[in-house]
Amino acid sequence: MKDIYKFLILLGAFIAAYFIPFESVSVQKAILESFYMLQDYAQKHVLLCLVPAFFIAGAISVFVSQASVMKYLGPAANKCLSYSVASVSGTVLAVCSCTVLPLFAGIYRMGAGVGPATSFLYSGPAINVLAIVLSAKVLGWKIGLARAIGAVLFAYVIGLLMAVTFRKEEASKQAVCMPEEEPKRKLWQDVVYMASMIGILVFANWGKPMEEAGLWYGIYAAKWYVTGLFGILFGFVIVRWFGAKPLPTVIIGAVVLVLALLFPKWPLLPFSAGIAGVVWVTKTSSDETKSWIDSTWMYALMIAPLLLGGVVVAGFLLGMPGTDNGIIPSRWIAALVGGNGFLPNLFASIVGAFMYFATLTEVPIVEGLLGSGMGQGPALSLLLAGPALSLPSMIVIRTVLGTKKTAVFIVYVVLLYTFAGMLYGWIIE
Repeated sequence: MKDIYKFLILLGAFIAAYFIPFESVSVQKAILESFYMLQDYAQKHVLLCLVPAFFIAGAISVFVSQASVMKYLGPAANKCLSYSVASVSGTVLAVCSCTVLPLFAGIYRMGAGVGPATSFLYSGPAINVLAIVLSAKVLGWKIGLARAIGAVLFAYVIGLLMAVTFRKEEASKQAVCMPEEEPKRKLWQDVVYMASMIGILVFANWGKPMEEAGLWYGIYAAKWYVTGLFGILFGFVIVRWFGAKPLPTVIIGAVVLVLALLFPKWPLLPFSAGIAGVVWVTKTSSDETKSWIDSTWMYALMIAPLLLGGVVVAGFLLGMPGTDNGIIPSRWIAALVGGNGFLPNLFASIVGAFMYFATLTEVPIVEGLLGSGMGQGPALSLLLAGPALSLPSMIVIRTVLGTKKTAVFIVYVVLLYTFAGMLYGWIIE
């Protein structure tokens, strides 16, 4: 099967090289746009989003027992409990569709049922409190409320649909009885450890709100101080409970502090130094921390190449948000999403599912499309589908779930949001 895929990739590359009219100005713009989008993604998401997410995914696979995952998220777990845990976890993280992928891969490979795993996969980017609040302020409270209700509801619905569709395949997981392992640490210690990394991930990526006032802006203004506090907590935890060497950890902390003081306008510099320091400290400490880094590296190798390749393809086809430099003109998209019928909502859902949206960028994009004649229903469909999926994330999801489950998941997302948009458009008309 792998040989067939390799052949198809080579065949596709040959056809593209043979037939694409590279002399065309529009094609040249689209190619350049794909690399602009790759650069934008690398600058905004790789260090702050993906790298911490890889560390968390690696920690899940090493420090969280498979028995615990099966107990709370497995196919045989209490449905109310498992889907609530999956949805709440995603809500707490509030990350983009690409950042949640390593975490999703981690819990699924550890034994989580396909239903709770896909609920988690959806809820992380979709149930973003800041995005929902921004939608209400910019687009109106009606569409903001509809987005909030739709996001919470579909986190459950999509997971349940996936579980029912693949119940026979999931039955084998139910039959597996994982023995309880003797814990090396108390549960609250592992919780603090995970919380320290999640805190770094969440606050390092806290987006700037539109208004420079209020609670959200206050958190944004203090985000690097909060991130630093979580970093201190993380350093204490890995030394105290995970066998990291104290002296190297203190040295790395001092280096990060000095860089932060010397270069306050360049927070990525101390952040990068901290990442490099964590790798060095953990790689040279206990066997447990070495396994953690090895697992982190495994997820990075599995996900990063596919994700970055998907970003290039998405940039070539659709261009960066707010531009008209993709091979598919934006006016075509705007012309197809007028009204609140089935086809406009379906098209909006498909575009939203395949297009890459950086965190919070979907709101100004929808605002512009509404000004160009987009219907209220398709606007909601795009708001729901956009953050939940993207072409790059689809490529990665397939490596975790397989082609069949990924295709079904995409179909469910597109159809549910199509009908949600139609219902919303019908209600407000």
